[in-house]
Amino acid sequence: MSIEELAPKAYRSFQTILAKERLNHAYLFAGDFANFEMALYLTQAIFCQDLKDKLPCGRCRSCQLIAKNEFQDLTVLEPSGQVIKTETIREMLKDFSRTGYEGEQQVFIIKDCEKMHINAANALLKHIEEPQSASYIFLLTNDDNQVLPTIKSRTQIFHFPKSEDYLSRQAQKAGLLKNQADLIAKLAKSPDDLEKLIKDSKVLDFINASQKLTTYLLSNREKAYLEVSRLATSALDKKEQDMVLKLITYHLANDYSQAKAIHYLEGLYLARQMWESNVSFQNALEYMVLS
Repeated sequence: MSIEELAPKAYRSFQTILAKERLNHAYLFAGDFANFEMALYLTQAIFCQDLKDKLPCGRCRSCQLIAKNEFQDLTVLEPSGQVIKTETIREMLKDFSRTGYEGEQQVFIIKDCEKMHINAANALLKHIEEPQSASYIFLLTNDDNQVLPTIKSRTQIFHFPKSEDYLSRQAQKAGLLKNQADLIAKLAKSPDDLEKLIKDSKVLDFINASQKLTTYLLSNREKAYLEVSRLATSALDKKEQDMVLKLITYHLANDYSQAKAIHYLEGLYLARQMWESNVSFQNALEYMVLS
């Protein structure tokens, strides 16, 4: 699917920016949905050898290398574990003062930029404020609330909201039932994330198990209590447990007209707080059932 379809609002805005040759040197793209694809598209617009109305052709040597992340004047940084180290940013910044290999310009894309160490972010800030070469930087984040205010104030911010309808259609094309596709679309952050979830057999098991637990919550609390034990033995790590809590929330929200559903949503909110405070997953869910 094209970037125009994935992020129509941002695409239209950048069409105008490119046409007027007013591309800023630093952007913050908030939201995982197609933000990396947009950063690559703009990189192509900067280096394309056959622009059409200031837009990249997508076919020339530069455009193809950029699409494969093999272009010498494009640098893409990602976190190592849960952090982007200061040394990594400082090493990258050495390249800010030089011209590119194939021209005068360079592009730097930093994924999950909210994970930059505070010292790394401050080091980057200086170069955003005082660029020393013809360089462009695209900072990508799923949650701009976690990005330093000083970084946000010195970049142009564009939002990339998730399209659940598009993700659900893709999931249905992959063979999922509509109700399953709708739930996976809620869980997925991006098309790539959707693909991973579809391939994970445990996800469908969690969808069915959370639906079963929700049905029992609204009809038979004793069976719901027993179902918690089964869920606790299958959802073993934090990521899986977080997914189950989200799925139960979605199921209960679909039955919001029932007084019991509202009651259990309140109990689930408290159970999540307990779980986030290191109460065991099973104990937190049992608390919700018995609340």
